[in-house]
Amino acid sequence: MAIEQHGDAQLEGVSIRSLPKVSLHDHLDGALRPQTIIELADEAGVEVPEAAADDLADWFEDQSDSGSLVEYLKTFDLTIAVMQTREGLRRVAKEFVEDLAADGVIYGEVRWAPEQHLGGGLSLDEVVEAVQEGIEEGEDAVESGGRDIRVGQLITAMRHTDRSLEIAELAVRHRGRGAVGFDIAGPEAGFPPSNHRAAFDHLASAFFPVTVHAGEAAGLDSIRSALVDGRALRLGHGVRIAEDLDIVEQKGEEVQVRFGDLARWVRDREIPLELSPSSNLQTGAVAAWGTQLEDHPFDLLYQLGFAVTVNVDNRTMSRTSLTRELSLLADAFEYTLDDLEAFQLNAAAAAFLTIEEREELIELIGEGFSA
Repeated sequence: MAIEQHGDAQLEGVSIRSLPKVSLHDHLDGALRPQTIIELADEAGVEVPEAAADDLADWFEDQSDSGSLVEYLKTFDLTIAVMQTREGLRRVAKEFVEDLAADGVIYGEVRWAPEQHLGGGLSLDEVVEAVQEGIEEGEDAVESGGRDIRVGQLITAMRHTDRSLEIAELAVRHRGRGAVGFDIAGPEAGFPPSNHRAAFDHLASAFFPVTVHAGEAAGLDSIRSALVDGRALRLGHGVRIAEDLDIVEQKGEEVQVRFGDLARWVRDREIPLELSPSSNLQTGAVAAWGTQLEDHPFDLLYQLGFAVTVNVDNRTMSRTSLTRELSLLADAFEYTLDDLEAFQLNAAAAAFLTIEEREELIELIGEGFSA
């Protein structure tokens, strides 16, 4: 049983699922099929709160809708518990790729923290290799079905532990063997990117791409540290950059905005924002603006020229897909196909690929939308 696909949403008479998409912010341990969790938990002797896949999907959604990132993150205890063996990691990674392809994704980056998957006796290198095997099996399965997809790994360090330099070295070691970038994740407040300066120095010296979770559970100082200390090329979420915007006057649809220095830098340098609308509501990242999708500053950032991208964050926890996120945004802000294409082009330009590969991806998106 795959993650729910939420119907075949239509926009201007076109299936959103059929459109080519790019997924940049998608956690491996947040994208398990409920049935897979049940089966792997049975093999590992892990207790699950619900015995049926649909009921377990409901449980994840209910538990995640707390308004707190800390509470939201607790749901990962279950998914990580069933991802401690080579076979478990391979299966989850393979299904991750298949589910992306079923949602129309042609390029994706999967982020996950190897240090959280050593309970079964595997080494850091072995867990990365197991996930890569699963990714390649998924890519092959998709190709045999007549479609194409490519997925790269974002090797992630947990920001509340002290292994970030070791994980950065691991990421660089697997460059060319699946790893395309580095990230830090976990509880953001109280654990700034500056704590991991040694890791970011190592990555910079190796010219290895970095994205950093920032501007989700913490504000502008976290974003500033991601850019200055982390040399981040993208911001994981980054939604709270809107705190550096001062709405001076609003007349109907006309809005005059005064930019702070940080917001202007992010906008003018076209630093991509990995926005995840449903997740941002669940974790309270946009609580300062409201509790409904229409309150999300996504549209304000888009209209002001920020490099916004659309992402799922955690498909299982938010019970979502990229098709669903795009459909929700289109309904909330009356977006057209041209807008949805712009989001995909932003994501393609932000992908941790060579410029030739990004140009090829951009061409595929253009062809898919024009068709």
